[in-house]
Amino acid sequence: MSGDDEDISISKDEAAGRYELRLGERRVGLADFYRRGDTVVIPHTETLPEFGGRGLASRLVRYCLDDIRDQHLRVEPACPFVAAYIRQHPEYADLLADA
Repeated sequence: MSGDDEDISISKDEAAGRYELRLGERRVGLADFYRRGDTVVIPHTETLPEFGGRGLASRLVRYCLDDIRDQHLRVEPACPFVAAYIRQHPEYADLLADA
């Protein structure tokens, strides 16, 4: 990614139940989540189409999974993108609720 890299921020909005990826002031991606006991379910992620192909969704998912690990929780990747990300990055497989 070019000069936009320093403009990227990712945050967690606990009340809204989502992680948000922003480029400058604009929200360009999100990952919805909810807790079920010690498991965080991620049912949906999205990136605005015009920002696709730049690795932003992967950065967002990595942030989510790192946050879940930091809380000593498990993940249920109900979103196909998150499930595929974990398959491609086996270092996160230990977080799977069914592992």
